[in-house]
Order: sequence, then C-alpha cells, then structure tokens
Amino acid sequence: MSAAADTTSAPDRFRLCRSWLFVEGASEAAIADAAACPADLLIHELEDFTPPARRPEARALAPAAYERWRAAGKRVAVRVNPLDGDGMADLKAVMRGRPEIVALPKVSGPEDVIRLADAVAALEAAYDIPPGSTALLPNIESARALRLTFEIATASPRVAGCLMASEDLAADLGAIRGPDAAELDHARGRFLVDCVAAGVIAVDCPYTWRDDAGAGADALRARRLGYVAKSLVDPAHAAVINAALTPAVHEVAEAERLVAAFEAARAEGAARVMLDGIEVELPRYGNAKRLLARAAALASEAGSGQTAAP
Repeated sequence: MSAAADTTSAPDRFRLCRSWLFVEGASEAAIADAAACPADLLIHELEDFTPPARRPEARALAPAAYERWRAAGKRVAVRVNPLDGDGMADLKAVMRGRPEIVALPKVSGPEDVIRLADAVAALEAAYDIPPGSTALLPNIESARALRLTFEIATASPRVAGCLMASEDLAADLGAIRGPDAAELDHARGRFLVDCVAAGVIAVDCPYTWRDDAGAGADALRARRLGYVAKSLVDPAHAAVINAALTPAVHEVAEAERLVAAFEAARAEGAARVMLDGIEVELPRYGNAKRLLARAAALASEAGSGQTAAP
C-alpha cells in the first residue's frame, strides 16, 4: 500500500528552492559531488549533459543517485528527453527512483505537458508511487513556447513551475549572447509575468559563464525583477545564487522598520506613512511582509537541514 500523497500544491512544495542545479546524468563523480553542493534542488540531466550513447548508463544510476541526494537533504528532480525521442525510455527507468519533479525540455505547447502528466500518472500507478506526488517542470526554449507560457503552466495541476532555457531560446531568437544577458531582458520579463499569473514558480535561466561574481550579479538582477528561483549549470555558482535570492540582514531590518512604521500610522488612522522620503502605501507594506515571511521560512528550512544556508 502506498503512502498518502502530499496534498500541498505542486508549486508550494518547492517555493523555498532558490538554486536548481543541472547535474551530468552519466557522471558518477558529478552525482557524488552534487550531494555536497549547496544547491537546494538537483536535476539529474539526461538531455544536453548526457550523450545519447550514455543515456542507458544514466538511467541505471538514477535510483541510487536520488537516494543519495535525498539523504543529503536535497530536493530531487530529473530532466528527461523529449517524449518523441528518448524521453519515454528515460521516464520508465528514472521513475523507479521516485523523483519529486520531472522536467521536460523543448516543450512547444500545453499538449506536451498533458502527455507527460499522463505518462507520469501511469508510472506512479505501476511503481506504487503516491498518485499525483510527482510534479512537472516544463522548459521554455523557443519563441513559440514563450508566447504560450501561461497555457503551458496551467495545462496540469502537477506543474510546479516553468524553467526558461537561455541558450536554446537565444538561438531561436537569433540573439547575440553576452554576460549581462541584456538580449533576454524582454523574454525574462514576459516569462515571469506569465508564471506569476499562472501561480507557478518561474525558474530563471542559468548563467553560463565561469564567473562567480557575474553569476551573483545576474541572480540579483533576476531577484529585482521578482524571481525567487534560478537554474545553474556550474556548482560553484550555487552559493552566490543562494545568497542573492535570500533576504540579507539589512533588508530584513529595513522591512521590519517599514512594517512597524506603517502599522503605527494605520493605528493612528492614517492611510500611509512617509519613511526615508518614500510614501509607504499598502503594496510596499505587503512586499515587506512577504520578504519577512520568506526570510523566516528560509532560516527555518536551513535550520532543519532541508536546504543549504546562503
């Protein structure tokens, strides 16, 4: 008899995961190293990071790899290949390891998500996995998919979030890549709006240069837009991304001061309050409350050992 499925919504189960690291699928060394990496969530990558000839090897490594990662307090995901390619063979093998999330690359529309959801449901039944417990992460990698992000994100209640893949999307757009990623500004903004509207996590694209400071700056820029999660391909970037996506001590102090000032003004019957030259109204107050709640949740999670401290 399988255990009861977690009734928490798919997005809510992963809201505190800041860094989503892709790990080479057939590399035992990379899999072992990932367990000690401070990334919050590990993605066993069977597509771009695993040559076709080595995919059977990667599939065989999946169950033990996922168990090792869970023992290290990590959230566990896998990216299979497109279902018209090696994806179904990938899925049948890796589902034995009970990944929490299945990511699908090259999604072109909601029909791809529905097909994946049906396949995952069948394998949950076959492997005695709690029904509905496996979440999905569609990858947005083309202009067509970008225009359909909301429809893709709402195609199944299993969708925890969507991930924007920078290299394929930039290639599809004909954009010239640069470390500042300015060529993807419009895409990142549009993608975030659709994910927020759909109520799922927007996982920002990875920073693909070997530059820790650049990765941190890119993550800070993403956070300013509203992102709370970012993918990465270099384990060395995990710490700076976690730090960028975690409210800093001074931010918490400023938010506490803003909340106190606004609540004091409201207690006296005022609609807003002037603080440091800024008119603080209800939206700013709400943002400050959310920042404090997230900071507290991340601190609690780090204390429990579920995710790494920034």
